[in-house]
Amino acid sequence: MIGFTKLQSNGNDFVLIDEYHETVVPDEEKGKFAARYCDRRFGIGADGILFLKNHDTADMEMRIFQPDRSEAEMCGNGISCLAKYAVDTGYTTIGTTTIKTQAGILTIKTQTEDEKLWTEVNMGKPLYRREQIPAKGNGRFLNQKLHGCNVSAVNTGVPHAIIFTENLEEAPLSELSPMIRHDPIFPGGANVNFINVHTPHEISIRTYERGVENETLSCGTGAVASAALAHTIKKTSNEITVHTRGGDVHVTLKDDGNAYMKTYPKSVFKGEILF
Repeated sequence: MIGFTKLQSNGNDFVLIDEYHETVVPDEEKGKFAARYCDRRFGIGADGILFLKNHDTADMEMRIFQPDRSEAEMCGNGISCLAKYAVDTGYTTIGTTTIKTQAGILTIKTQTEDEKLWTEVNMGKPLYRREQIPAKGNGRFLNQKLHGCNVSAVNTGVPHAIIFTENLEEAPLSELSPMIRHDPIFPGGANVNFINVHTPHEISIRTYERGVENETLSCGTGAVASAALAHTIKKTSNEITVHTRGGDVHVTLKDDGNAYMKTYPKSVFKGEILF
């Protein structure tokens, strides 16, 4: 039997497997394990499986596998949930911790407010050049015509395509997102975000996630990518509340170029898998 913890941040939900002391699921089985237990009818149900591991140079390591068996480089809500679990379990304490991801080592601040734990993740500097996203071509990826839309792209740990819209509810997310996500201009694929800017301090987004291959209730890296791009093209300020379908993500863009994401992850339940 394998113990697990179910966590969520703004409805972006994860199954966490604790491998801090020893490997529980062999590396070659992790993708298959994710496909099986992310299934919402035949498994537990989740947008991804988090594996928490010990690490030599960071306080711990996060690996995340998705329903399509792929491993993602990073996940904003996922790392927030993992940080909460690490505090609850005693692997780290309230304050600052470092977590190794496939996108590098990130610093996460944790604090309690009204008996609720919040996390603030230093997401690093959003990357705009095509070779950094990655995307074909040269220079920044801004307002390129793709499948009838003006598409921009940013990497905030994973690649995000971004489309501005005046009507988020009627945005053709389910029709257009798979085509943009799989367009050959993105060699590794891309998440797809539709954004509506309300004020200089407030935007709403909907995100189709690569690997989940569907819309999720919230995407942390998508919220940061959307806020960063909106600020870069002078549609918003550097302090932005991002409304997702599952709740709000608070993004701060600092003068040094780093982006910070604040959320309130929650533990949902624990259980055992008959594996």
